[in-house]
Amino acid sequence: MIPLKRTLLSSVMLFTVSTIQAQPAPNIYLQGGAQPGATACVACHGADGMGLAPAGFPRLAGISADYLSKQLHDFQTGKRVSPVMQPLAKSLTDQEIASVTATIAAMPAPAVPAINRARMPDGPGEKLALRGAWDRQIPECVSCHGPGGVGVGSAFPPLANQPAMYLTAQLNAWRDGTRHNDPNDLMGHIAKSMTEDEIKAVAEYFANVGHKEVTP
Repeated sequence: MIPLKRTLLSSVMLFTVSTIQAQPAPNIYLQGGAQPGATACVACHGADGMGLAPAGFPRLAGISADYLSKQLHDFQTGKRVSPVMQPLAKSLTDQEIASVTATIAAMPAPAVPAINRARMPDGPGEKLALRGAWDRQIPECVSCHGPGGVGVGSAFPPLANQPAMYLTAQLNAWRDGTRHNDPNDLMGHIAKSMTEDEIKAVAEYFANVGHKEVTP
């Protein structure tokens, strides 16, 4: 009888372990993390990851996992400041950060139309985006952030389709020094050379560049 009980006990334990292993990993983006403060990203950034423009919550869909991971770790350490994101990021484990950033990076990024940089820019926002203002050491945004502001690699995030309110807030944060988590404070130097009107104009340009036809 004893060997039979041991066999049954072993079978039950094996079944339990197999069941636990078979359960799918939680979707941090939709469900949040294990800690109470790690709320679901979908609440602010939308089911499609396109953000919430009226509230200034940025679009995340299609952004590099490495870039997003760095931002979350910067929120954890205080290198990047946000009353919303800092407590949330601190509630995430490294494994949860790796999981959620991979999920976000796999979301479809919005298409950005081809832009003809040879034609004359229409307005100050497009001029700064495509030509810059080199007399003030302001390079064109697309030289780092890619054609149309689609983003490049893990260092330069996409600007296209980001809410104007979010882009304005970030440029102002770099301008006043409350954000400084980019290499060599490149964005700080650029933002400090821009006027308030230029910041608003370039933010509006990138917020709308994916929503209008741009003739090649």
